[in-house]
Amino acid sequence: MTKKETTGAVHTMPTDLRKAVASSPSAQAVWEDITPLARNEWICWVISGKKAETRNIRINKAISKLAGGMRRPCCWAGCVHR
Repeated sequence: MTKKETTGAVHTMPTDLRKAVASSPSAQAVWEDITPLARNEWICWVISGKKAETRNIRINKAISKLAGGMRRPCCWAGCVHR
């Protein structure tokens, strides 16, 4: 992934999410196609989980949703950091 593909509007993509996206060609294709703001939403959604278990669940869901073509996390208020 290039630097552009590993950042959002505010957040930098964490290593665990980056590795997960890279492991799925279909999720990576969507990731590379979405806007920095959309990438930021996914990153913030993943890192906002307080427990490691929650974060892992969110990473797995993100990969599944991205691979299915979803461009932003669903049913989430959005990044409060922007």
